[in-house]
Order: sequence, then structure tokens, then C-alpha cells
Amino acid sequence: SHTTVGFKIRHLFSWVQGTFNEFQGSFDYEPAHPETWKAEATIQAASIDTRVEKRDKHLRTADFFDVEKYPAITFKSMEVTDVTEETAKVHGLLNMHGVEKPVVLDLQVHGVGKDPWGNTRSGFTASTKGNRKDFGLDWNQLLETGQVLVGEEVFITIEAEGLLKQEPAAVAEGTTTTAAT
Repeated sequence: SHTTVGFKIRHLFSWVQGTFNEFQGSFDYEPAHPETWKAEATIQAASIDTRVEKRDKHLRTADFFDVEKYPAITFKSMEVTDVTEETAKVHGLLNMHGVEKPVVLDLQVHGVGKDPWGNTRSGFTASTKGNRKDFGLDWNQLLETGQVLVGEEVFITIEAEGLLKQEPAAVAEGTTTTAAT
């Protein structure tokens, strides 16, 4: 309820923004130990939402995401580098439309603290940009002006808030795992 997976891409002379509304993920985050940080996520491609149903239906077809054949988009972190108190780079593998490629997420760390109900939460923004054609999302339409209808560069932003999850064995040892909410 406190996490969003969003994107924006050029369309003609403006930007189209959208979200994926169905996803799940988890991350391990211990502020003093970035070598232990890791993240995984699965996004249901059919949950794409640009607030225009006709466009969303087209994006679900074989012209774009082909959700019948490739229902999930996945990410799995491999390494964290360039760590500061407020930022880091999360290197991982993004699998979309049947193509797996390395990506780097620019991570902003917003902090860790207790919410009004006594739960421990943490917050992050992760962002990256990439070329949709690298993942086989090639459809486009040439306009009479020589321009294309849809841009190639996509900007992705994930706003994530995690809730501390105590695992039975970890409680005794004092380690923690955080899951996105």
C-alpha cells in the first residue's frame, strides 16, 4: 500500500506516465551492512495502467509486453556499490519480455524509524532508465513529420516502503528482513 512502480516515456510531444498495479517484492536492508542488502521483485505485466484503457490494452498485446506469453517482469539484485548514508547503486538482472539484462538502480535511502503503531519501517526510491528496444519492445509508428509515435528511452521509478519482518530464527539472533508494503 506504500509502494509504487512507475514509468514515463515520450509520446509524440509529451510524456506518458504509468504504473504497474500488481507486484510483490522484498528486500533485506541493514543500514550498517550494505554487503547484505538484496532485493527481489515480480511485477505482473498485465497490471500496466496509464489511465487510458485503450492504450493499456494495446500495451498488453504482442506489439509490446505480450502478457499472454510473458506475464511477469522480474528483478533480482546481484550487488550494491557506491554506498553512502543516503545513496547507493543496486546492480541486478531485469527480466522483461523474455529478455534478461543487467541494470543499475540509483537508490535513495530515506531512512528507518518507528511508525505511529510501533512498527519499524524503511523507505527508498530506486530509479533507472533504459531503452525499451533492448528488451524486444520494438513496436512504433512513423509519423509524416519523420518522428516516431513512442520514444525508446523509458524512465523507471520505484517508491518503496518496507516493514520490518521478524523471522523466528532471526529474532533470537537479532537479524532482520524488510519486506516492501
